[in-house]
Amino acid sequence: MNDDAVRDRLRAVEDPDLGDDIDSLGLVNAVEVDEEAGVVRISVALGAPYSPHETDIAAKIREQFADTDYEVDLSASIPGGLSADEDVLPGVKNVIAVASGKGGVGKSTVAVNLAAGLSKLGARVGLFDADVYGPNVPRMVSADEAPQATGEQQIVPPERYGVKLMSMAFLVGEDDPVIWRGPMVHKLLTQLVEDVQWGELDYMILDLPPGTGDTQLTVLQTLPLTGAVIVTTPQDVAIDDARKGLQMFGKHDTNVLGIVENMSSFRCPDCGSSHDIFGTGGGEAFAAENDLPFLGGIPLDPAVRTGGDGGRPVVLEEDSETADAFRRLTENVADMAGVVRRREASGR
Repeated sequence: MNDDAVRDRLRAVEDPDLGDDIDSLGLVNAVEVDEEAGVVRISVALGAPYSPHETDIAAKIREQFADTDYEVDLSASIPGGLSADEDVLPGVKNVIAVASGKGGVGKSTVAVNLAAGLSKLGARVGLFDADVYGPNVPRMVSADEAPQATGEQQIVPPERYGVKLMSMAFLVGEDDPVIWRGPMVHKLLTQLVEDVQWGELDYMILDLPPGTGDTQLTVLQTLPLTGAVIVTTPQDVAIDDARKGLQMFGKHDTNVLGIVENMSSFRCPDCGSSHDIFGTGGGEAFAAENDLPFLGGIPLDPAVRTGGDGGRPVVLEEDSETADAFRRLTENVADMAGVVRRREASGR
């Protein structure tokens, strides 16, 4: 078997999102046939670890050689990455911002469960609580351990549920008011990115403050975002504010991975019926209106509040419809991150 024969087989593997085979899309970085060892080495531009769609692509590649005597040595990487500045988070493959146009829609809840869900899949994950005015992620994961410092004045982030954590809450007193002006926010966020030993991560989840202020601007200007997830509730007033957030990302040419509808319904534990307390379908309609993926609806469930206050994300629970909703959301976000990375690699 030679390189051309390998590529012929790879042309039978379709990308489920980009609408062509992986070789024609330019996603096959390199092919090497080691006749002596009986190994076919293939490097493919897959950039979203544990994405179900990319896992399926890898499985189909291996299937193409199942009728041969060759072992497949498959590696996944996207040359060059998304960042023009390799000094900014060089060990992080994907940076995903979780944003909302207004407060009170459960943005931090989504960010925490997304990070914990990705970690549960097996990914290496960091969670950066960039909400400098109201940082509450540490409480939501019961992170009592403070960051440590190295002799080189680097910050070593604590871990919970396999997720590396950094938050303003670690740096100020529990009851201290946080008052920051724009330049101070920029300097603080830059230091928390550059001076923290994040290491090698598959995903960094950024929990942004609500709205479209200085923090969001700093993040958009300085960090290599793979994309953003916008969280809203179904009601019209939340959708109006989510629209402003969408426009902000559009002005900065930032990919929006999709829309999450939180508090989409409430299932009564006594009668079993569902109640649309905040309306219904607003987030899904907003996604369709803007030709964006609808990443999922999360029900209004007391278990989410209990998990947040108790420090254990509900996505980690078993036999729970709400946990299943968060797991589907996690997989959809990973899939959409993969679409962005493969589209970038293919030039389409």
